[in-house]
Amino acid sequence: MDRRPGLSARLKLTLSYVGFLAVAGALLLAVVWVFLLRYVPDNSKGLLGISPNRYLLVHTFAPAAAVAMAFLLVFGLVGGWILAGRMLAPLILIGDAARKAGSGSLSHRIRMEGRQDEFRELSDAFDSMLGQLESHVAEQQRFAANASHELRTPLAISRTLLDVARKDPARDRGELIERLYAVNTRAIDLTEALLLLSRGDSGSFRPEGVDLSLLAEEAAETLLPLAEQRRITLDVTGGAAPTTGSAELLLRMVTNLVQNAVVHNLPAGGAVTVHTEAYGDTSVLRVENTGPRLPPELVATLTEPFRRGTERVRTDEHAGVGLGLAIVHSIVRAHDGTLGLLPRPDGGLLVTVRLPGTP
Repeated sequence: MDRRPGLSARLKLTLSYVGFLAVAGALLLAVVWVFLLRYVPDNSKGLLGISPNRYLLVHTFAPAAAVAMAFLLVFGLVGGWILAGRMLAPLILIGDAARKAGSGSLSHRIRMEGRQDEFRELSDAFDSMLGQLESHVAEQQRFAANASHELRTPLAISRTLLDVARKDPARDRGELIERLYAVNTRAIDLTEALLLLSRGDSGSFRPEGVDLSLLAEEAAETLLPLAEQRRITLDVTGGAAPTTGSAELLLRMVTNLVQNAVVHNLPAGGAVTVHTEAYGDTSVLRVENTGPRLPPELVATLTEPFRRGTERVRTDEHAGVGLGLAIVHSIVRAHDGTLGLLPRPDGGLLVTVRLPGTP
């Protein structure tokens, strides 16, 4: 990076050390003059008739003082240069690490040794920042690769169907249209999910007063036919849970949680419970469902994009795109809340969303 020419920080520190020594030496000489030499009589007898007079003392002391001042200046230049170099050495390491990070090498770490001082704290903070940045970049790369793969699949299927229709003009066009419609619908759903995920990450919405209990009832009413079709009991309990945010995004959050709870449940006879309540300045939403037992290591990855609950492929009309809980996590984070996933001992999942409440 080009910058305007000027003195380096090391030279500035060195000159400041020299200036401090020069000022200290001048003050010392001034003290000697003010409190000692000016009281020496300036006559031929000197002080009490036995000591040299002021003229003799000044001419004897001045050369020695000049030599001492010159020594202080040289000593200040050499010592200040060395001390400044040692003091700025950690900044050189941090600067090298920053240049490597700027060139794309995010795996480099400073790992500064020594006592816990300001430079050590700065180094540790920089290493922590590099670690988080490396993690985010890797996550974004995985997300881009997965999104490209997911979008490529319906496009490839559409191309295959069109190639088959072109080679076989006698093929039933009604079946072809239905299959193309299904594939196109899935591509649109995926694109809308990606846009919603991006919107949640950016936090670009106008906050307004929202009651999670009303959103839970609306989501349950929308998904009740799906629950009845799968013979799953869907209950909404609790009381008001007011918060502030985007009603549209929060409704999508609740809908995704309830839909996941219904879809990833027992084949029949399962249950889903949606509970809302307010604890002081926190509004809580809990979605609990029955289902197969989930290992804790799998639950920890459910909020990653394109991770489908039990790694199974669904082929029904409610097949997801693997972004349901990722969108939920993004919306919760955009509203300064927390999302907790806990596997139930008897099977299923307990999802807890905590958002800042309002009076």
